[in-house]
Amino acid sequence: MNAASQTAGEQSKLWNGLTGRAWVETQDLLDPMFKPLEDLLVEAVFAGSESQVLDVGCGTGSTALAVARRLGAKGRCIGIDISEPMITAARARAERENTPASFIRANAQNHAFEPASFDMILSRFGVMFFDDFVQAFANLRRAAKDGAELRFIAWRSLSENPFVTTAEHAAAPLLPNLPARRLDGPGPFAFADQGRVSRILEESGWAEIDIRPIDVACTLPEKELVRYVTRIGPLGLILHEADDRTRTQVIETVCAALAPYVHGAEVRFSAACWRIGARARSA
Repeated sequence: MNAASQTAGEQSKLWNGLTGRAWVETQDLLDPMFKPLEDLLVEAVFAGSESQVLDVGCGTGSTALAVARRLGAKGRCIGIDISEPMITAARARAERENTPASFIRANAQNHAFEPASFDMILSRFGVMFFDDFVQAFANLRRAAKDGAELRFIAWRSLSENPFVTTAEHAAAPLLPNLPARRLDGPGPFAFADQGRVSRILEESGWAEIDIRPIDVACTLPEKELVRYVTRIGPLGLILHEADDRTRTQVIETVCAALAPYVHGAEVRFSAACWRIGARARSA
């Protein structure tokens, strides 16, 4: 097995296992927390238009459903994700809401989309996990019509997002096996380097590349802080294996470290991200 296929297998295992289930079980926290970022994507969709829109790495479907509601009966939104638990949750949400979004469980890097079928491709934190970014964005380019818009949001650097890493830094002395974040491959911070993102898009057939830093205020209920930090990220992957004593120590230590972000009944932090736009280059 080569390195690329091994990485792809790791991502599939991750998102179809503990991590995927955790995102499903915490969607009631994550969707409101990231809604300000979702809104930045959805507002770019022309309400009531006949646009065909693809949401890449759609997760449990929040953005795809919001786009489908905005499009109405004339347009169409399809979400794609590698995670079976998350796609199952997205389909269930669409059925409950009677919202006409559809969902595909597949890897957008190599899925056989109908060529030139989308007017717009969107993603909220869903495009940083491919094992070959140029191949993935080239595949998305083939799925896009000439001149189609690409819009997505990705994290900037770890150093600019201290809230994201405070919990694991605080817990590390108590959890020697805590997995380190990978910055050189698939993962939330794979697009921290603006120049790298630009090169990937240029090489894969996208033009008019526009990469802008944004800092967006996000919140979650203080009463849900422990559930959030013990389920999401590297800490969520390992803490379930700890004994009760260690788990209690970790939670106490992490909550103390995150105290500066707690303001009454809310936890507040700034998400330092890139808002990235491009257009499908004509063949």
